[in-house]
Amino acid sequence: MGGLPAENTSSALVLKGSQPNQGSTVTTPALDTKPKKKICCACPDTKKLRDECIVEHGQDACTKWIDAHLKCLRAEGFNV
Repeated sequence: MGGLPAENTSSALVLKGSQPNQGSTVTTPALDTKPKKKICCACPDTKKLRDECIVEHGQDACTKWIDAHLKCLRAEGFNV
């Protein structure tokens, strides 16, 4: 019986956890946060399709794949 009484321990934990954070603010990430990958490594599937199409058919014939790749890059956080 050398420890603290159970009610003192639990009340201390309740008080500690219930105190508001004073002076600190929580920020949520914005839509334009910094991308987590390099642009060369993002969206490998759409990049491959875009590149193959451009090599075989030329840039003017591949707007569908170019637009799909740009959409993917924007979803990854790049401003393109």
